[in-house]
Order: sequence, then C-alpha cells, then structure tokens
Amino acid sequence: MASDEIRDGIEKFMPFSFLCVQQYSDKILDQERRFVYTTPKSFLELIKLFKSMLLKKEGELMDSKDKYELGVIKLTETGEIVGKLEEDLKIFSVEVEAKKIEADA
Repeated sequence: MASDEIRDGIEKFMPFSFLCVQQYSDKILDQERRFVYTTPKSFLELIKLFKSMLLKKEGELMDSKDKYELGVIKLTETGEIVGKLEEDLKIFSVEVEAKKIEADA
C-alpha cells in the first residue's frame, strides 16, 4: 500500500462493506424469502475488486497529476515567451517610430 493512511481507510471500509452485505442479505431474506450466502470466496473477490479499483483510480489520479504539471510548465514557458515578445515589440515600435519620423522628414 502507498501509505498507512490508505491502509487504515481500507481496514475501516472492509468491516463496513461486510456489514452492508449482511444487511442486504437479511433484507432479501425478508422480502424474497431467499437466502443469500456469503462465502469466504465472495469476500476475497470483494477485496480483489476493491484492490483493482484502487489501482485504477490511483493510475487515473497520477495521469491527471502529470497532465496538470505539464500544463503548468507549458503555461510558464508560454508566459516567458510572451514577455520576451512584448519586450521585442517595444524595441521594434521605437525603431518603427524613428524610421517613420525619418521618412516624414
């Protein structure tokens, strides 16, 4: 696991999810008069599903983070280029004014 915080969250989630499964099993028994059996294999499948979803979301977050960081870098570079172009434009506008005055004279 990536950190103790994530591990603690998972440890708190699993008993909650097992309780929810049991509550819904009881509800189905009351409403449908059907038993829903939960086996150790079903819980292992739940843990496997949770792990795969966690890895998928972690990958998506890392991709988003990388795109965000790349975007910030590109914006910074673009800002620097624009600043340089503005300086060049000021220089050129002074030169154009000088040549315009020369041409009018």
